[in-house]
Amino acid sequence: MGMTTPPRTLAEALRARDDESLAGLLSARPDLLNPVPGDITQLATRAGTRASVVRALEHLDKFALQTAEALAVAADPAPYGTLLGLLTGDGRDDGEHRDDAGSAIAGALPGALATLREQALVWGEDERLRLVRTAREILAPSPQHASPTGLGPTVAEATSGMSPGRLQEILAAAGLPATHDPVSAVTALSALFTDRARMGELLDSAPAEALSVLDRLVWGPPYGEVTPNPTPPVKWLRDHGLLLPVSTRTVVLPREAALHLRAGRAHRVPEPRPPAVEAVANRDPQAVDSAAAGQALLAVNTVEELLKSWNGGGPPILRAGGLSVRELKKAATALEVPEPVAAFWVELAYAAGLLASDGEADERYAPTPAYDDWAELPAQERWTRLATAWLAATRTPGLVGGQDAKGRALSALGPELDRSAAPEVRHRVLALLAALEPGTAPDPETVLARLRWERPLRGAAAPAGDTTDLRSRIALWTLNESELLGITGRGALAAHTRALLDAGPDGAAALLAPLIPEPLDHVLLQADLTAVAPGPLERPLADMLSALADIESKGGATVYRFTPGSVRRALDAGQSAADLHAFLAAHSRTPVPQPLSYLIDDVARRHGHLRIGAASSYVRCDDEAVLNEILADKRSATLRLRRLAPTVLAAQVDPASLLEGLRDMGYAPAAESAEGDVLITRAGARRTPPRTAPVPVPEGPPVPDATLLGAAVRAIRAGDTAATVVRKDAPESPGAPEATPGALPRTTSAETLATVQAAAMTGSALWIGYVNADGAASQRVIAPVRVEGGFVTAYDHTADEVRTYPLHRITGVAELADDQTA
Repeated sequence: MGMTTPPRTLAEALRARDDESLAGLLSARPDLLNPVPGDITQLATRAGTRASVVRALEHLDKFALQTAEALAVAADPAPYGTLLGLLTGDGRDDGEHRDDAGSAIAGALPGALATLREQALVWGEDERLRLVRTAREILAPSPQHASPTGLGPTVAEATSGMSPGRLQEILAAAGLPATHDPVSAVTALSALFTDRARMGELLDSAPAEALSVLDRLVWGPPYGEVTPNPTPPVKWLRDHGLLLPVSTRTVVLPREAALHLRAGRAHRVPEPRPPAVEAVANRDPQAVDSAAAGQALLAVNTVEELLKSWNGGGPPILRAGGLSVRELKKAATALEVPEPVAAFWVELAYAAGLLASDGEADERYAPTPAYDDWAELPAQERWTRLATAWLAATRTPGLVGGQDAKGRALSALGPELDRSAAPEVRHRVLALLAALEPGTAPDPETVLARLRWERPLRGAAAPAGDTTDLRSRIALWTLNESELLGITGRGALAAHTRALLDAGPDGAAALLAPLIPEPLDHVLLQADLTAVAPGPLERPLADMLSALADIESKGGATVYRFTPGSVRRALDAGQSAADLHAFLAAHSRTPVPQPLSYLIDDVARRHGHLRIGAASSYVRCDDEAVLNEILADKRSATLRLRRLAPTVLAAQVDPASLLEGLRDMGYAPAAESAEGDVLITRAGARRTPPRTAPVPVPEGPPVPDATLLGAAVRAIRAGDTAATVVRKDAPESPGAPEATPGALPRTTSAETLATVQAAAMTGSALWIGYVNADGAASQRVIAPVRVEGGFVTAYDHTADEVRTYPLHRITGVAELADDQTA
């Protein structure tokens, strides 16, 4: 759709766009679709609201924002040449710009202007560029506030409340002819400040100290405080209009004078090009991939170890939600990592849907049923599940330990850790790393500089004492978490991560699989009661070995240590001494050491010698001497034991506490059932009810897909057709209210019925006003097909479908001036 005359409003400019351009606007600013505008005029009105404009400005890069700021301080409308001059200057270079700055700005300006036009922040032809009024109000200076460029108000704005006598004094001091017309006086003063030659002569006559004052104000802020008796330099500037009063104690440097001092530039340093991401090291890509794969395997094992430790029911949930500091410390100790790293692993398991609340009255965290499915997958697929969840999560573990707006501590798994900007920042950081050559480790500071250029207005307020905005902190956390998770290796992006970003989880798993060692089915037993696993173990072997021995050290090879307590743990799980001997013999590449065999036999011989039941609880043993020894031991006092029979002691504590107390005393008791059978206490497998992974908190409305965009554009076009269609004036009816321009048509019921029936017979289209069941009024263009039973069935050009309307909800009808729906 073309236009023969320049647009006079934003609505006209939008109406002149083609469907693809309108779809681009709705995609760039999805908030405009909620709900779908009824026509182009509604779309333009919504695009000019403050909330929508602020959101659009926040998505601009540095140079596009500088372009909008320059338009905000230019006259409205402004020609393209004026805008270019505000960005490049008037040629009086003061040495702060590079030689190629002007050409770089000239080359980048059309693209920045196209972005502003696409997002409906700027409209009009190149000779009459207009910034949307709301954006001008946000970015332009006022008598009370300076603009982001550091420029103050114009002479006309700053002198709007000044007396004519004071204006005459300024004109006289500046050597301008007197005039009794305030408008002429302001015009003359503005012309002086914009005349390069005359302004130069005026500044040449200024005292040196006055020029120093101007130097402090020229790049902003342009406001300064003055005393009732200002110093001579300030008085000279005030007398000559170079400082204009804002209040009794505040003066401002007018915009025209500041632009002269700036050599015509709106910004000290325009930034047409994004800063480059610089490298700190170039590493061998194969070494990077190997390091990342090793860390990926460690990440999978760490999450599994964490959830295994909470297998029988994890830590309790705080009343306000989340994990207590003490429980986080316990998890960090168990994983042998610092607390911030433990918080990351806990949050990652939660984001992946492997960890959740059990929903019980005494609420605790526990693995979900999805954890069991995840644990059965190959290591590479388990990693892709974790990495994909991390990329999409709005949970921000780096905030743990900080404080919220009310000064309350932020806890792991707490409710206040969602930051909607996190996924976008993570993807952007990884995209910057992916743009580098394989093996290149970037300088974090240059990554932050690039992110700030891309979204200069998106940084949220930082905590007190922290000068880094939220997006920058998330970017730094992203770099650290990427290394922990195996996204990067030695600071550079791994090949499997590039595949994850480009081809999805399957492509990443295919590249990662060859780099992960195959699970082993054996260990190496040693004479010092340790076993060495030279690599990852098959799941059944790892599960059994973790019950039989304690992990002493981790790394490329895991060292397990056998102790009386660990052996007893395996016996408590239902294994016999013979089972343990057979297991070790089957899975060890070295002979089973004699000390280990003796340890197993010794613990098994004493295991179950004592029997625990409920009295509150009791101890039963066929050897009376053992019971005498227990009674004589001072450590048993807390158990409150007394003899019921020669072979039975009763206790006033529960069976679990009695078991724990006797084990602490060095005995190896076993629990028994009411029938006298030994109770086997297998490793707990407490699970929550089925839970879904937490849904990321969206940042604004979601970006619509192509189908929705197409439907929205068609609806807006159809509504615009209904709103702007040329129609015949309906004949005035006696007693009918006078029509208001732009209002819904009003006709009597009889006139409505007659007009609709006539249109159905002739096949012509009508313009109607309609009020739906919710009371929402709209205008529509319909082609009636059938009228019966108080309803009209018609093809609705607005909705592009056949609909049926109750006649009593039609407020009025009007015939079209001609058939404009053909």
